[in-house]
Amino acid sequence: MDGGAAAGAALLLLALVAAGEAAAVLRDGGYEGLLAAVHPWLPEDGRLLASLQDMITEASLYLFNATRGRVYFRSMKILIPPTWKDKSYEKPKHETYEKADVIVADPYWKYGDDPYTLQHEECGTMGKYIHFTPNFLVNGYLTDIYGSRGRAFVHEWAHLRWGVFDEYDTDRPFYVTEKNQGKVTRCSSDLTGIYVCEKNSCTDGSCVINKLSGLFKEGCAFIPERNQTAVSSIMYMQSLSSVAEFCNEHNHNREAPNLQNRMCDYRSTWEVIKNSTDFENNPPLTNSSLITPPSFLLLQKRDRVICLVLDGSCINRLHQAAELYLLQIVEENSYVGIVTFSDRGEIKTHVLQIVSDDARKQLASYLPTAPGGDRANVCAGLQLAHEKQGNLNGSEIILVTGGQDNSTSRCFSEMINSGSIIHTITVGSSAAKEIEHFSKETGGLKYFVPERLDFSDLLDVFTDILSGSGDTFNQSVQIESASESIGGYKQLRRAVTIDSTMGRETFFVATWQAAEPPEINLVDPNGKSYTSKDFVFDLVFHVARLQIPGIAETREWTYTLTNVHLAPQVLTMTVTSQAANSTIPPVAVKTSMSKDINYYPSAMVVYVQVSHGFSPVLGASVTAVISPENGDPISLELLDNGAGSDIVKNDGIYSKYLFSFPGNGRYSLKAHVQANRTIVRQTAKLWSHAMYIPGYVENGKLKMNPSRPPAIKSDIQVRRGGFHRTAVEESFIISAVPMGPHAVFPPCEIIDLVARIGDDKVILSWTAPGNDFDKGRAASYEIRISESPLELRGSFYKTGLVNTSTLSPQRAGCKEIFAFKPEAFTTGNITIIYVAMCAVDDVFLHSELSNIAQAVKFVPPMNWISPIVAALLGLRRLKSADYQHLGLL
Repeated sequence: MDGGAAAGAALLLLALVAAGEAAAVLRDGGYEGLLAAVHPWLPEDGRLLASLQDMITEASLYLFNATRGRVYFRSMKILIPPTWKDKSYEKPKHETYEKADVIVADPYWKYGDDPYTLQHEECGTMGKYIHFTPNFLVNGYLTDIYGSRGRAFVHEWAHLRWGVFDEYDTDRPFYVTEKNQGKVTRCSSDLTGIYVCEKNSCTDGSCVINKLSGLFKEGCAFIPERNQTAVSSIMYMQSLSSVAEFCNEHNHNREAPNLQNRMCDYRSTWEVIKNSTDFENNPPLTNSSLITPPSFLLLQKRDRVICLVLDGSCINRLHQAAELYLLQIVEENSYVGIVTFSDRGEIKTHVLQIVSDDARKQLASYLPTAPGGDRANVCAGLQLAHEKQGNLNGSEIILVTGGQDNSTSRCFSEMINSGSIIHTITVGSSAAKEIEHFSKETGGLKYFVPERLDFSDLLDVFTDILSGSGDTFNQSVQIESASESIGGYKQLRRAVTIDSTMGRETFFVATWQAAEPPEINLVDPNGKSYTSKDFVFDLVFHVARLQIPGIAETREWTYTLTNVHLAPQVLTMTVTSQAANSTIPPVAVKTSMSKDINYYPSAMVVYVQVSHGFSPVLGASVTAVISPENGDPISLELLDNGAGSDIVKNDGIYSKYLFSFPGNGRYSLKAHVQANRTIVRQTAKLWSHAMYIPGYVENGKLKMNPSRPPAIKSDIQVRRGGFHRTAVEESFIISAVPMGPHAVFPPCEIIDLVARIGDDKVILSWTAPGNDFDKGRAASYEIRISESPLELRGSFYKTGLVNTSTLSPQRAGCKEIFAFKPEAFTTGNITIIYVAMCAVDDVFLHSELSNIAQAVKFVPPMNWISPIVAALLGLRRLKSADYQHLGLL
């Protein structure tokens, strides 16, 4: 390929990557193809569809004005569950529940209807989806709490599309300013209101002052005036009728201890939004009369139609994996056909419906048993599948190839316009680089499998290709994937847990390399033993399979594979199962990378989300294995500790930086997740969500909304018994890795610095970074203090230096605590110290500046003691004059 062609291919790849990031596409100021999907477990309710349309129609004009005439919603697609009545809705092409921008589903905690956005990456990065509950969409009383649905949608859209964060903080609703005034955590500061103790949360119904901090004690709430003059901000309180703008550089509250300031380097939401690619070369529309209400298209998918298009060059491993897919993974009632190709295509079987185990076995019997020719003519296979599938809208093709084929451009346009979703699996480094383009353009999945024989990656990839319908009850979950080279007469012995959410259609599948199979022994939790005679063996393709009858016993199963040969060989064990109960979702694992193409030395982040329904699962052990085209795999232990790459602690999303790469090319990712007990968090304060407004002051009268449903006393549920899961991620590409010495990286930014004052000392705590990002141990810390957060942000190295000679950094991920006695920063009755820090590695590279922590010591003067003590003793309520004294009005 010449230089121009190579550059063109690179540009095409980048365009495809960008196009795959979101369902909605912006054209001439209008978002098109915004996708909403209703969860398949919800009962049919036409009000949901009407409410979605009304919400987006209202949101469109509100968004247009909020973005100063730049963007609005032109069209939306709504995906209706297949379980609802067929009303001749249009058939979807590439749209699935798993790809939706907006999902409508039951709440993620027992009583909560908070609209929220799953958002776990850095500032300015798109979120995953917006979640609305049916109750939010159909019950009008919630508009007093969250504002109109259209306004709430724009609040969440800003999270999802532009990666901004909330400007309030439920954990720190008040703070002390640089000028020693207590304020509400908000943006802008122009919003007015009063302070009220919410029902049952204070001993006497009064708001009282904490004598140590100078702030209200827990239970006090800021109640806004319903009629305001302030116009911002949408990311604080969009429910107010006057609020029509995002906070900008002129009115942004940079002192507020909210997530927007912490995550976005104290920039306003409008500054972040303006830097979005949506606003590049996108000036305000000059004629707002051309803005029409959005159009809506209702879609409904019925049958799943799949065609396996298989390269005949990698027959043994391919047969093992495709057979596993047909016998265990593909959902009941799906239609499946098989095509093979080498230099030409061949139909092995037209589509057959899977209605029984016998139908599955019949399909598996059509899999190729002998290698094809040396040439891989991908288009021959795809076009044959295209011809035989009929109406292709929403149908799927699983393309597997390991051959070099530079002629895919011949059928590229035809295939991406066919309406089929094309999933691609490339095996080894010889597979054509252009193959992934089919997936990118059709919304399919793309996988890479290394050529090494000591991996079960091809089996794992096939277990990951599910319908994307959201119906987890009828989908198989991979419990275990073990693969190891075992010496002569040695054993592969492991324990795997079948948890209480699983147990139907449970399979144990072993593979081997040598002529004779290994001896197999499997013991269930009650001591019942299964041996080789209980397994069904395929001696040609080296597979042994056992299906556990009925519901598999929960708890720990132990399997042993014994190599009966003198020579070493690779033995594998794969375990899959389905949900035991249609009303209880299984523990689910989803993997993702921060990018799917990366240029060295830029770092990436590996993410693994562990959830039970929509609730996060905590305390799991999560290991990510990253495999390159060439070179040894990289193993990373992922954490959910709110430090380094992990934005929110205990949200069930585990992460780690990936910055060391053996070379250029395709990479694959596999995650192994296990826990000795299942810990599920059921809380109302996760991720980015619209604020629950406790009430309003209207015409001088206090009007309270219904009290927020209390979180469960302990929002952590611990269940007996652990679980195991294995999940894989789509392939990603690394470029520009040098042949010589690699770059040296600084420690990662400290994002969880906390400061408090105790015994006249400032006590700091944070999570230790590494020498390189979050790996290893930093060499030292540099801690500085100031009376002004602006000074720390703008002139860090000119502020007061703290003596850290006694402070030795611990390994990355450890909790650090350090106390020091500063020079007195005392103004009036409040001592305020702002602290920031950075880590330094062994070659004196500095991390980015940490978040700025504030330590406050409140010393009430004599003339404040009487009203405060009286309030504390319950003798009287705090009055307006007391608030003015305290700087809280």
